[in-house]
Amino acid sequence: MKKLYGFILMVFFTYTISFAQSGNIQGVIFDDQGLFVPYATVTIPNLNKATTTDVDGKFTLLSIPEGSHVLKIIYLGYSEQEANVEVKKSETTEIKVNLLLEVEVLDGVIITGFNSGQAKALNTQKNKQNITNIVSTDQIGKFPDANVGDAIKRIPGITMQVDQGEARNIIVRGLAPQLNSVTLNGSRIPSAEGDNRNVQLDLIPADMIQSIEVNKAVTPDMDGDALGGSVNLITRSAPEGFRFSATAGSGISFITDKRIINGSFLLGDRSKNGKFGWMVSASINDNDFGSDNIEAEWTDEFEFFDGTDVAEADVNPYTNVFEERTYLVQRIRRSFSANFDYNFNANNSVYLKTMYNWRDDRENRYRLEHEILDGEDINIGDFTIDANGNPTSFPVAVSRQTKGGIDNDRNKNRRLEDQRLQNYTLGGNHLIHRLKINWMASYAKASEERLNERYAEFESEYIINNRISNSEFPLFSLVNPLDANDLSNFEFAEITEENQYTEEEDVNLFLNFELPADFFNEGDGFVKFGLRGRFKNKFRDNDFFEFDLEDDYPLLSGVPNRNFSDPDYLAGGEYQIGFFASPEWLGQLNLADGEPVFDEFLRANFNVEENVYAGYLMANQKLSDKFSVLAGLRIENTEVTATGNQIADEENLEGTVIEESSYTNFLPSLHFKYDLNNRTVLRFAWTNTLARPNYQDLVPSVDVVSADEEIFLGNPELAPTTSMGFDLMGEYYFKSVGILSGGLFYKDIQDFIYTSQFEDGTTGFDVFQPQNGDGATILGAEFAFQRQLDFLPGFAKNFSIYLNYTYLTSSADGVINEDGDERADLDLPGTSPNMFNSSIAYNDKKLNIRLSANYSDAYIDEIGGSTFEDRYYDEQFFLDFNVSYTLTPKLRVYADLNNITDQPLRFYQGIKTRTQQAEYYGRRLTLGLKYDLFKKK
Repeated sequence: MKKLYGFILMVFFTYTISFAQSGNIQGVIFDDQGLFVPYATVTIPNLNKATTTDVDGKFTLLSIPEGSHVLKIIYLGYSEQEANVEVKKSETTEIKVNLLLEVEVLDGVIITGFNSGQAKALNTQKNKQNITNIVSTDQIGKFPDANVGDAIKRIPGITMQVDQGEARNIIVRGLAPQLNSVTLNGSRIPSAEGDNRNVQLDLIPADMIQSIEVNKAVTPDMDGDALGGSVNLITRSAPEGFRFSATAGSGISFITDKRIINGSFLLGDRSKNGKFGWMVSASINDNDFGSDNIEAEWTDEFEFFDGTDVAEADVNPYTNVFEERTYLVQRIRRSFSANFDYNFNANNSVYLKTMYNWRDDRENRYRLEHEILDGEDINIGDFTIDANGNPTSFPVAVSRQTKGGIDNDRNKNRRLEDQRLQNYTLGGNHLIHRLKINWMASYAKASEERLNERYAEFESEYIINNRISNSEFPLFSLVNPLDANDLSNFEFAEITEENQYTEEEDVNLFLNFELPADFFNEGDGFVKFGLRGRFKNKFRDNDFFEFDLEDDYPLLSGVPNRNFSDPDYLAGGEYQIGFFASPEWLGQLNLADGEPVFDEFLRANFNVEENVYAGYLMANQKLSDKFSVLAGLRIENTEVTATGNQIADEENLEGTVIEESSYTNFLPSLHFKYDLNNRTVLRFAWTNTLARPNYQDLVPSVDVVSADEEIFLGNPELAPTTSMGFDLMGEYYFKSVGILSGGLFYKDIQDFIYTSQFEDGTTGFDVFQPQNGDGATILGAEFAFQRQLDFLPGFAKNFSIYLNYTYLTSSADGVINEDGDERADLDLPGTSPNMFNSSIAYNDKKLNIRLSANYSDAYIDEIGGSTFEDRYYDEQFFLDFNVSYTLTPKLRVYADLNNITDQPLRFYQGIKTRTQQAEYYGRRLTLGLKYDLFKKK
């Protein structure tokens, strides 16, 4: 131990002596709009010294000899710029550089502030050591994307899962949402989802974010649980002068013909001495919309009573449950941010970044459900099966269900889903001689609360005709159409009320150290090491009550009701949903003395504590003028305490079960970067990552449902999923701000998690339990092209093209089906074989027009007990259009038209033509004004 202390003191003394003979330069680079310039190259040519700015435009050059020096700033799309600096011995000299963004002419190409955001994004991507895709705030503004999820889907290799017409869950290179990490300013974002780790990206408005970084090959100083990749959202920083910007707009959702309201503002400034900077911003989006939805369950079994016993008919797959649904939704998304920074001196600065997101979803849902009466409930003369084995008519139980909430100022007779996400980050950057130290402490919390969620259901029975000619659009029609609107046939079934609350808290602590190092005498390099602690708690507390009001409301005809049929129903005019109990009646009911329904919530409730302790060591070194390497090791130790319920016969709580587990992962990585010339970069990466199991899967719950002969088990013994990845990428950057890139990637995955179905040997019940599969592989290729067509004559040079394409192929081994056999030829869930983005734009000094397309191929979403039961997420093709016109240098008018193709969210079962769900959202049109004012200091 004494030798170790002596070594540390010797190193510190050496660095102190070295610093005493020289000085440091600490600087910041910003543009004409007061925005920081990230990842610019800063060099001192005569000393062979170079570095790049960070996300806030800051840079540090260490051990610079005393005297005058010339800094050269190199930025893609702009002429090289020089700045003089005087370095004093044993001091850190501060410098600010304004990178000129007024019009410059490079080979006849006009570079203006409009595409400066694209330049920033491409410079960041070019100068980072690892494989990264960047979207800047200006780039986000070019597309009609209201939330961060819709903006991210424009990036190569990214596809998004949709909720109510907005991109919510991210899939990176075919890896499911829970297998990717999402951070805000480097701090992990918690999830409000109860049964998984998915981060709801539609909760965060796009205009609150300065840039988006998608790291597809993580480095040792990043979280290791990023199997597909790590998405870092960077909020806006305080500008280098007074800045005020605002947006105001309105529009219409064509599915409901109701209004959209949106607005935002940003206000920021810096003190006269430049030490204190502040920025506050807010955003609101109020959208009154809805969706038209059909859903079906498919089976290949048909049981009936033959007069003696229950018999089984030989039939083709058919729809045994069919639903028509109408959703009416009001979504209000609010976001608030306040960021501050203070520079004590050239060597010490601190910052505070905060964000609060709050979304209210008010929803009414009207569901018409038909479920076949089979087994003992159906006699041999009650149904017909054609000569080809297709059930063509049969009796069904029919229910009309109204979903709503209580009558108050918050719920307004609707189910209110209150989702909130807050993040508070305090950090600092310090320079002691040549030792860089940065630290961060953050607190983040995500919650979802759904109180007084009510359902009123009335039921009947009748005979239906089953349309078998079009399985893509299944339809049940009444043998006697007059039954549809005879509400006296619908008797009271149930009225229920439930309360749900899910909360996840994250406390993050970082401490990083960085020292200059040059092991190969080829120029600047560094050694970086640090520690991290992440302390997470997630719990869910739900309840569910049923109320016996049959004597008060025996028939649907006896309660206030309303016809919700729509001849313009987007799934097809033949789907007419009919009459339902009104939400106002449901909301005004005084519900008391309900009976708890334990099987609806006991298994869902849990509490999980997860603590992660991590440390890393890495070095970034030049092997030659063009060749650099980053190598390192990250170690993560995970400790989990999971508490769940043990249940018997659906409702008997036998007690709680607590399980503890601990595991350690060693995650080495290696990144090579070769600059063939100043515009061509080759990259190779070898990385190791992991993904921890979903919280609900880890809970040691036991739920025996005797009525359905089913058992649901948790699995606290689940191992984390691990991956070894290889990436090869080439990039060419055009002088006129653009990129041509292509690459290959491969992932070898172990212990992926799926839900296993098997038969219990004692009871014969079907058992459902999450299990680890053996292994999986992903092989993919990416291509991207982005460029202004400046080589064309005349006005045609103002056109630009944005293209990217990703191809994936995957396989998964070790999945056991319900018969106990291993599945073959199975894709890894979430791996879309083909993903494509494109846009064509026209941009001049005033007019900007863009048509954008986004496509993702179908992929397996959920592995069933057999091939027949597998669920697929169908292909999606979105087409969006937006236009803006500059009225004055500070004022712009814009218009956005979303979802021109009226793309539905669609799932299918087993084969593409067998629809399981198809939900339509319609088109949206918004118009508005954008104002931006900036004054230099």
